[in-house]
Amino acid sequence: MNHSVHSKSFDWKETLHRIKHYLPDQAPLKDFIHHNTLHAFQHESFHKGLHLANQLFGYQVYLSLPEYQELFAQGKIKEEILDQVLQRRKIKDPIAIKKELFLPDNFSKPTEKPIGSLRKIWKSKLGITLEDLIQPLLFRVLGIYLDQGVSSADLPIRESGFWDTVRHWEDQSWNHLILHPEVRKDFIDGKWSTTDLLENLVGDSSFYEDFLLDLQFEHPGWSGLISNIENNPNSLFDPRTITLEEMIRFELTLELDVITRKVGSTFPKVDEVVSAPMHYFKEVVASETNGLCSIWQEAYEFSFYDQVIGGMSFQKETPKGKKSFNFQAIFCIDDRECSLRRYVEAIDPQSQTWGTPGFFGVTFYFQPEGAAHFHKLCPAPVTPIHLIQEVNIQNKWINDAHLKRTTHSMVRGFWASIWLGFQSIIRLTKQLFLPQKSPFTSSSDDLMNPKSTLTIDSFGTTYQGLKIGFTVEEMADRVYNFLKSIGLTNNFAPLVYLVGHGATSTNNPHFSAYDCGACSGRPGSVNARVMSYFANKMEVRLALKAKGISIPDSSRFLGGLHDTTRDEIQFYDEEGLPNELRALHQKNLETFSTALQKNAQERSRKFERISPSLAHSTIYQKVQNRSISLFEPRPELNHATNCLCIIGRRELTDHLFLDRRSFLNSYQPFDDPDGKFLEGIVNAAAPVCGGINLEYYFSRMDPHRLGAGTKLPHNVMGLIGVTNGIDGDLRPGLPTQMIEVHEPLRLMMIIDQFPEIVSKVIQRNPATFEWFQNEWIHLIVRNPQTGNFYLWNKNQFSPYFPMSVDLPTLPHTFIHLEDSIPISQLS
Repeated sequence: MNHSVHSKSFDWKETLHRIKHYLPDQAPLKDFIHHNTLHAFQHESFHKGLHLANQLFGYQVYLSLPEYQELFAQGKIKEEILDQVLQRRKIKDPIAIKKELFLPDNFSKPTEKPIGSLRKIWKSKLGITLEDLIQPLLFRVLGIYLDQGVSSADLPIRESGFWDTVRHWEDQSWNHLILHPEVRKDFIDGKWSTTDLLENLVGDSSFYEDFLLDLQFEHPGWSGLISNIENNPNSLFDPRTITLEEMIRFELTLELDVITRKVGSTFPKVDEVVSAPMHYFKEVVASETNGLCSIWQEAYEFSFYDQVIGGMSFQKETPKGKKSFNFQAIFCIDDRECSLRRYVEAIDPQSQTWGTPGFFGVTFYFQPEGAAHFHKLCPAPVTPIHLIQEVNIQNKWINDAHLKRTTHSMVRGFWASIWLGFQSIIRLTKQLFLPQKSPFTSSSDDLMNPKSTLTIDSFGTTYQGLKIGFTVEEMADRVYNFLKSIGLTNNFAPLVYLVGHGATSTNNPHFSAYDCGACSGRPGSVNARVMSYFANKMEVRLALKAKGISIPDSSRFLGGLHDTTRDEIQFYDEEGLPNELRALHQKNLETFSTALQKNAQERSRKFERISPSLAHSTIYQKVQNRSISLFEPRPELNHATNCLCIIGRRELTDHLFLDRRSFLNSYQPFDDPDGKFLEGIVNAAAPVCGGINLEYYFSRMDPHRLGAGTKLPHNVMGLIGVTNGIDGDLRPGLPTQMIEVHEPLRLMMIIDQFPEIVSKVIQRNPATFEWFQNEWIHLIVRNPQTGNFYLWNKNQFSPYFPMSVDLPTLPHTFIHLEDSIPISQLS
């Protein structure tokens, strides 16, 4: 084989960086955190980024023209808003453009993606389908190496990493991966670098980058996952050392082996069959169809936003004077909490609800008792320095025979399989008709035992470089910042509930996508319990008083977890409540129980298999059964239809029916004159809420390339990802069952603050500013003094005047759901 030196004109590091930049940034399933699927284009304006993604990769990034025209006919796109968009874009001939918008779609056709064309030409000359011969073996080797506990193969993992492991495997195993003797010998001896292999396959180094881009985007799911693991080694519970460069080198070796055996050692190289490099990233010519779709998309978005802004314009009068409350409940900003807050406030007018990111302002790693690994319970970009451990658990894991290794041996396995097989048939039949929780149910309750002890107080000890617990000073700082950020600094109720959220699901590999994005795809239960402990500690309250926040001795904070799939709330440390608060807590539990049932009925409007004519208690039971049903692919619709993030006072929205479409973050503008607390809110909300919104947007626009497709053929590979069948590429994005009812609108962030303050705040952090500057998130500011609205457009705020009169106000009957009320009246 030829081991000639490659040309120095090829910059391997730069090419590898470019490939990683454009690959999907999909984490393993346990850390399924929503993100902007097209993050690689976020440095461009939204519509230009979408246009480039469409032209380079063939992604579908808009609805089709007929779909937009149908939305217009249905009234979901309003003509006056369409005219407003054309005016805002300063179109020279808006009448002519408007005519084009309504023409039949005679000129659009599926985009032929250029990436892949170089290898397509080369493979046609070879006369073999390389992907069919290479990818099944490549994916299986990767799956076995990265496996987190389900693979039947026993691979001797080398500490030095993937490359040395597969070479050792090839050297010691009788079942060879590389079949050509000479290629195998050189592979085992480690004679080839990546560029040596490229020289053998491609020839001229000016083709290398195009060739490698083509190669990796034949299976972007696997390549993206490995790139993510390389950048985040702790993303696997059972760590593996692997780099994208090692995977590429192994894949090139497999290709050289197959081509040498099938075609011969004198096979044509790429530079012999392709006349010139493709230069994929040259300037792309604008598409007329995409230009029209971008106008339609913006009109579609603002037709909804305008109703909300119009509704906020009619803010009701807030009663003057100090009001006392039975309780206050602080929920996550999650859009699924929007409706529950509405019901709680309606059922008990003496209640008050707030919204904040579900990590409640406290960042740490959490180690359940007996666990070898840590859980990160804070936003993904944050690296905690504290660790909280769980100790003193009385009850352990459920011991289930189906989860043991008994079946792995020959003799015991034979009899165990027969006996357990009969049991499994009975269990499966029972589970289909009478669903109930089992060891196979994934539940957020499992993260923390409610009766355990947490090592919250610091005694100066460390573990693996992390500080165990928090000092009183650290606790006070976090409680102060937490309360100031939402504006709860006085008039505390006797009971203040901190309610994180999680979920329950059966047979769902994307389970972590149901949990809290602000807790890195984990439930917020531990955070709620920890922050409640902070706020109840007397030394902390004394420190807070010195900072200007006085929490009465009679007030008590209590942490809890809302299961958004089952609509249940579990509270922690209730036994520690003083006697005078226990009766009030029991009364509040009734309020929560009623609100949860009504919330379940509202959610059921979108579930096809639940009749709205049923009694709400029956609907509630059916909603709960969905969460543990084996054959239910949609236990809940999660963030479907999300498109708003409102940062401001509750009185701006408590009269509106937002239909569970809005993230709600409490904020008091007059308590934050320099925007310090707003900065922290926006820096967290932009990537978290924006990432959720855009992953839903792109998975809905292109369910098969930017989404994961339907769940039905999915197989879980090594507990790290899902594929179609056993040999397919990993599927990034969201499955169809999570996005099929989603309306793909960009996130609109509405902030209750002076425009000049917001303008300074968003520009302090370049990463945050990019979201707004390039319009991946829309931004509107409401002046808290005048009530006027301002739209961020072309790097400045301009007055925005809502045009809608059919405002999404809240009918009185919707609050008091009765069985006799037709479901059509609920929206």
